[in-house]
Amino acid sequence: MAFVKKQGKTKFMYFPVTTSTAIKKGSLVAWASGLLVAATNTVDSFSIAGVLHHAITSSDADYATARNVEVEVPTELNVVWEADVTDGTPNATTDVGLYKDLATADDGSGVDVSASALDIFLVTQYVSATKIRGVLNIGAAGKVKS
Repeated sequence: MAFVKKQGKTKFMYFPVTTSTAIKKGSLVAWASGLLVAATNTVDSFSIAGVLHHAITSSDADYATARNVEVEVPTELNVVWEADVTDGTPNATTDVGLYKDLATADDGSGVDVSASALDIFLVTQYVSATKIRGVLNIGAAGKVKS
């Protein structure tokens, strides 16, 4: 499932994507040399553009073609997203209110609740051991790291 908007305003924008790179639907995408790539657990919050709307697979007819892809971008602060927990196990009482990082899978599709070095996702609600809700700390409005 990856990242799914649950509350708040977003819009869809088209941005250039790196050719011949598979990215899952619902993954966070980030800027790298003027093109989108799947966000990794080492990318800073200000590089993240939004959530990829359609999967990119090697079987796509335009997989190796320079093109724009549809990305869901928050248009207001505090848009709530539901995310998969792919690393660590969330605790209903201690993770809410804390910033967390992207998962170590390096594909932008989940949250690591055991890491908080880059603070990409602010947990606002525990859903289950595999799902949490929160606010993405991305773009120019993201929390500035010192």
